[in-house]
Amino acid sequence: VALDGDGDRCIMVDADGQVVDGDEILYVIALARQRSKGLKGPVVGTQMSNLGLELALKAQGIALERAKVGDRYVLERLVEKGGNLGGESSGHILCLDRTTTGDGIVSALQVLGAMVDSGKSLRELLAGMQKCPQILINVPVKGAAADILKHANVSKAVASVEKRLGSEGRVLLRPSGTEPLIRVMVEGSDASLVSTSAEEIAAMVRASA
Repeated sequence: VALDGDGDRCIMVDADGQVVDGDEILYVIALARQRSKGLKGPVVGTQMSNLGLELALKAQGIALERAKVGDRYVLERLVEKGGNLGGESSGHILCLDRTTTGDGIVSALQVLGAMVDSGKSLRELLAGMQKCPQILINVPVKGAAADILKHANVSKAVASVEKRLGSEGRVLLRPSGTEPLIRVMVEGSDASLVSTSAEEIAAMVRASA
């Protein structure tokens, strides 16, 4: 179990040395809550939560709501929807039936508890979730990000990629809240298509900046 500097985020490593990120931790806790009938409302992730998490939860009859990136937005959506479990890919997990804010130790204990209760390894608990390939490209910009995102060529490139990916992928463009960047995220089932699509959109953002 690894915690960040102030202890509100948690990332884990399984017995095979594979990193288990916040999306996967959220999946394990969600299914454990479902088994104990303690899950309330939808699980809340963010715009950056992996599509594989959404699909895996859906297969178990659990809805995933997406909030803006940031734990405060996750908390707002949980309160709004009456939910008690949400989090980010970074490992910032909110278990509102256990605590009022993100706590890496609390998050880790929920996963360890699920392992003990089920008698399964962490990797076995993740058998129902397959993360989709996801590419994130940070594109430096000089102009106003909002204007660039509305540029006709950028919109056209996004529409083209979305059509290509169909229901098996997602595209997200968003300005950084701390740096002069536009973050281009593409995910889907085909790693090669995801990579080329992300580069295509990023190139158009650069040309329009």
